Amino acid sequence: MHSIDIDTVEMTLDIMKYAINRISNTSPEMGSPKQEQDLMDLVGETVTKEGIGGEKAFNLFKDVLVKATVPVDHPRHLAFVPAAPTRAAILFDLVTSAASIHGAYWMTGGGGIFCENQAMKWLVELTGLPQGAFGVFTSGGTSANLSAMIAAREAWRDKNEENKAYKALLITSNGAHSSVKSMAKVIDADIILVDDDEDDRLTGKWLQQKIEGLSEIDRKRLFAVVATGGTTNAGIIDDLESVANVCEKEDLWFHVDAAYGGGALAAPSVRHLFNGIERADSITIDPHKWMFSPYDCGAVIYKNMELARNAHSQKGAYLDIFKDKGAQGFNPADYQIQLTRRLRGLPLWFSLAMHGTEKYTEAIERGLSLALNAAEQIQKAPHLELVREPSLSCVLFKRIGWDAEDYRDWTYKNHQAGFALVTPTKWSKNGEIETISRFCFINPDTTEEDIEDILASME
Repeated sequence: MHSIDIDTVEMTLDIMKYAINRISNTSPEMGSPKQEQDLMDLVGETVTKEGIGGEKAFNLFKDVLVKATVPVDHPRHLAFVPAAPTRAAILFDLVTSAASIHGAYWMTGGGGIFCENQAMKWLVELTGLPQGAFGVFTSGGTSANLSAMIAAREAWRDKNEENKAYKALLITSNGAHSSVKSMAKVIDADIILVDDDEDDRLTGKWLQQKIEGLSEIDRKRLFAVVATGGTTNAGIIDDLESVANVCEKEDLWFHVDAAYGGGALAAPSVRHLFNGIERADSITIDPHKWMFSPYDCGAVIYKNMELARNAHSQKGAYLDIFKDKGAQGFNPADYQIQLTRRLRGLPLWFSLAMHGTEKYTEAIERGLSLALNAAEQIQKAPHLELVREPSLSCVLFKRIGWDAEDYRDWTYKNHQAGFALVTPTKWSKNGEIETISRFCFINPDTTEEDIEDILASME
């Protein structure tokens, strides 16, 4: 199984040919999912005692199975938060896997970790955090948020021995990502959702009012506030400056979840919207979203790395060697929840090194300009209505006269035709929840004509 023979060589060539063709394809086929039983009927059992052979397995994948998936980099994939990894990043993802480097400790992954840290340095500079701040690459925003909140909770416990007797409590907004609520369950913390202001943002005013209304016990339990730097649904950025003021006054850990919106820190046209992020204790950014890395690549950044190390550094007899003087260096395992990890920051580093940061700024600004163009087209179309002004690269709009079933049917019709994937969402205003449609622009290869054609399909 580990030997090199002619079958392995031929399979290598076939796979590399497929990879090259896929990477060079600017408009991949937009697949659509099939029912599991349908796939079983087409493919059959693939994991057997004898094996089905590499050629058959690969042909089943490229001829059947991959067509039951949706490529996130399709230029008309505007649902959820899509992705558009650069060719350089995809190619180096292949190199990362082929290199077989364990990226938890400097002793085993020093050269690769050095590269990751070069990319991380740029991310940290974008945030404006003070000297000494740094971060580590994770599997995504959920892992990054979880790692940050574990560090926050442990720092809170270390402040006062009495805190260890309380169940932790954190505050976030109604617009926060679902992973924040999920993360609170994982660390067994209670969570309070604060109503947003009239602009659907969490502000210091609303936060302060909520804190002042807490019971004495709940105030003692409160350890952190999670603000959002670009909500997934609408791209809304909380009032980070005023939230930071309250957190400093109340001695609370201030975390900013900028998993989606963090890419816009590199865009001069909207950088001012993030003012206050430089005062955060921790920040989440997902390079696999708006920084054009392949899945899966998130990042968690800390103002005080020592607090993160105190929370996450693992102990074990077989790990002692990594603390030895001869193995000294940056150990990513000390700053987030994972021990075993691949060097998921390498593709970002290579793409940055190849293209330079200015190209990233241009590509991110392109997403912002596409959102503005979409809003303009929507406002001119008599059958459409803009729900709110674009926030970052998200655009919320509705088809006049449609209900939830109409949006659903339209989504599936376009998807099954291989034309586009644009999904409905929910939006609440004045207490009323309605189904609307949503664009999220990430891919700089999306065109104004793509937008025009998608909107025309709603007529």
